Amino acid sequence: MPTLTVRQLDEDTYKGLKARAELTGRSMEAEARVILEHSVSNGTWWQRWIELTETLRGEELPLPVRSAHREPPDFS
Repeated sequence: MPTLTVRQLDEDTYKGLKARAELTGRSMEAEARVILEHSVSNGTWWQRWIELTETLRGEELPLPVRSAHREPPDFS
């Protein structure tokens, strides 16, 4: 299996990964693996957002009736 080494990781990122691993009960390596697998297997964040909000979509919202065209205000 391939191996990846990440160099020059920001201290805050390191601490965040460590905290997240502790919350999920995984090692930092396992947590990083889960994050990487999730990020490449689910397409773009936009595609994922569309999938996750699919159930929130209902019928089309009614558009308000447009009024007749009016002249722009005179600012002179």
